[in-house]
Amino acid sequence: MAKVHVKTGDTVVLLTGKKEYKYDGKERKTGKVVEVSPKEGKVIVEGFNYVTKHIKPTRMGEQGGIVKAEAPIYACKVQLVCPKCNKPTRVGHEKDGKNVLRVCKKCGEKF
Repeated sequence: MAKVHVKTGDTVVLLTGKKEYKYDGKERKTGKVVEVSPKEGKVIVEGFNYVTKHIKPTRMGEQGGIVKAEAPIYACKVQLVCPKCNKPTRVGHEKDGKNVLRVCKKCGEKF
């Protein structure tokens, strides 16, 4: 298993991808990490990378149709947003006894 720099519940910014997600002069679009898959090196982010799935009814009376769902994207395409300074930042690591804390490279905040 490979280590991933984001955890479930983190706020992230998309670095590459579709035009509507990119920097437009004001703020980049941010989203919350819903699920992390370290084995594949992918994350599912709320509000990014929607795909349409065609669902077939499996039981009698159940309705099928087209459903929008969030698909996984590579973890290297997202960057963590620091909870203190609210800026996209790289993540450093610092040992505190047995625990390893993540550190914001811009403001030095531990989280």
